[in-house]
Amino acid sequence: MRNPKFPVTLEDDEREELEKITRQQTAKSSTVLRAKIILLANSGMKYQNIAQKLDVQNNIITNWTARWHELANKPVRERLQDLPRPGTPDTFTPEQLCQIIALSCEKPEDYGRPITHWTHRELAEEAIKQGIVETISANHLGRLLKKTT
Repeated sequence: MRNPKFPVTLEDDEREELEKITRQQTAKSSTVLRAKIILLANSGMKYQNIAQKLDVQNNIITNWTARWHELANKPVRERLQDLPRPGTPDTFTPEQLCQIIALSCEKPEDYGRPITHWTHRELAEEAIKQGIVETISANHLGRLLKKTT
């Protein structure tokens, strides 16, 4: 029998916190699963048996016991959280978004537009004309406005 790659030995307060998480009805299911993984790993159960018991892949057990070791100096709940995902950086600054929103509150007639209400296309054109942004599509502008309301 092989020893686990990342053996887990819990302090009493860590075990209590993990057990509390597994009993919380408001805890995210992913966090509860991770708490159970760490508790079972601490009990000496083999990774394969933990995976079987919790109906997950073996690599999930290895990943979370490794993370538990990597973040040993962090609080229990923080050790169970997802890592930040990189994602695409925002295209526009908060200031630009504020200027677009402010522009959308103005009357189109004040900008020489023969309409009474802004369309996304007209607003995008005016934001570019005013130098608020270099470029923006009407669809993207509409999504930004929808997100802010």
